[in-house]
Amino acid sequence: MKARPVGSASSSPSPLPAQRLLAIYLNDHLAGASGGVSLIRRMARAHRGTPAGPPLAELAEQIAEDRESLREIMTALDVPAQWHRVVVGRLAEKAGRVKLGGHLVSRSPLSDVLELEAMRIGVEGKASLWQSLGILADTADHLDRNAVDRLLTRARHQAAVLDGLHADAARQSITSAPATAPPSARRDRGPSRRARWA
Repeated sequence: MKARPVGSASSSPSPLPAQRLLAIYLNDHLAGASGGVSLIRRMARAHRGTPAGPPLAELAEQIAEDRESLREIMTALDVPAQWHRVVVGRLAEKAGRVKLGGHLVSRSPLSDVLELEAMRIGVEGKASLWQSLGILADTADHLDRNAVDRLLTRARHQAAVLDGLHADAARQSITSAPATAPPSARRDRGPSRRARWA
């Protein structure tokens, strides 16, 4: 009996059906969305009563709504939520708190910068999700392309808000010259701007 050549078609694994791949894809994003909701809500609580509080609270509300929109889309596409993945996403967000920016028990000024960067990456990933679903909406009867486009537009707005908050946080925590630095060590930055993270 002749041995089959390595890499022959008969020895290759069968490709997963498209619906199975879609289920994996959407559940991965649902898990990430759950972690993102947990993180942005914690950030909004941490900055309640500060100038950064209102935009963070608005982002928290929008991002929670986006997660619900994803759940509705999954239902429309007959994709069941795999709740163990959601739990893993939330645990990953909690594990991320171990990166404390140099402080063991108190909140580090770097926490704002790192958390905003994490949220910015998450929102960019969400925008890519809406782009992918927009492509799917061209052939799927149960998806409203206009609704998906509105979600994409909102994600881009969220990214812009996060960029502004990140710039303020970075300016406050890592780019400001120390008060004791000699004048020659400072660059002329023009008029000072009050950071929303003060």
